[in-house]
Amino acid sequence: MTTLLIEAQNLSRYYGHHCAVSDVSFSLAKGDVLGFLGPNGAGKTTTMQMLCGNLAPSAGEIRINGFDILDHPKQAKQCLGYLPDTPPLYKELTVNEFLTYCGKLHGLVAKDITHALNLAKSRCGLTQVENRLIANLSKGYQQRVGIAQAILHNPDVIILDEPTVGLDPIQIKEIRALIKELGNDHGIILSTHILSEVQESCTHVQIINQGKLILNETIANLNQRMNTGCIKIMTHSAINPQLFSGVSSILSIEEQANNSYLIHHHNADNPIELIAEIIVNAGWGLRELTPMSLS
Repeated sequence: MTTLLIEAQNLSRYYGHHCAVSDVSFSLAKGDVLGFLGPNGAGKTTTMQMLCGNLAPSAGEIRINGFDILDHPKQAKQCLGYLPDTPPLYKELTVNEFLTYCGKLHGLVAKDITHALNLAKSRCGLTQVENRLIANLSKGYQQRVGIAQAILHNPDVIILDEPTVGLDPIQIKEIRALIKELGNDHGIILSTHILSEVQESCTHVQIINQGKLILNETIANLNQRMNTGCIKIMTHSAINPQLFSGVSSILSIEEQANNSYLIHHHNADNPIELIAEIIVNAGWGLRELTPMSLS
């Protein structure tokens, strides 16, 4: 049975009359790495702050590991690890000093802190810099310290807000590999506006735009969409889909209203000329033939 770690239902958030997030619903299970994709200002950070309890939703409900975040905030937040878009680091401390402090904030007892620190430093590649001041670390290493504090108490859910922003290509590759590894034992949500990051690191993707959720797919289905074309046709009389069975590049035909159809096909082999020929020869009366492009 799948263990649901996050259940978000009909979330909305208003700032005055401005609606930053509108009626967003989704869930996260153990082992899922959910990529939250959207342009800047789409509502990603606002949604994540609501999930973490930093912002109260104007409407809707959030459950973290079964705990309502408004009714039982302490129990819900104990299940969370959070990395904001700007890591909350005390740069005058060493890596060890900062993570020890974070362990105490998370309520870890003294005998457990050493083991938790060593595990987090090992997973995030921080062992060699454990005694260095955070201020003297590169941005990539500072990002690793931010992730380490988020996983220190072994939370069920890890929420990362744009974890690779501002990093160089090598650092980005290392952080993506770390996220993928963490996804084996936790449920993870990461926000980004880079599609390739989601495709490389995540098992699921959600796209948010202007506060509304416009796509919720597995990565496999998203990749299939990216490799699939679509042609809209409209005819005077109803078509017989069987007559298209000989066109190998056609994947499916989706019927819409008023003799209108969407024909999905492999991008590598566009069958638009064959489709037109079949419609004309069958005498269905071709009214429209339009290639549809994905934004």
